[in-house]
Amino acid sequence: MYNILGEVMDKNKVTVEIFGETYALKGDMDPERVKRLARIVDEQMKIVANGNHRLPTARVAVLAAMNFCDDYLKLETDYQDLLGILKDE
Repeated sequence: MYNILGEVMDKNKVTVEIFGETYALKGDMDPERVKRLARIVDEQMKIVANGNHRLPTARVAVLAAMNFCDDYLKLETDYQDLLGILKDE
């Protein structure tokens, strides 16, 4: 896991940029995965911001997080549906 406060959780260090801000992160997750996650978050925040250019960054981040949570809940529902189908077989 990575810690945005920069506390050492293991040995991996990576610097990423999300929505114009640079974050120096340290943790035990693969740095390439962290970079990929940062790109996805950055893209989602840009999508939200393009819908309303006057939103403050904090609101853009919250709306992006809401979109991620919605996607997660949809995937969770699909997963449970698939488990139910497999159980019935």
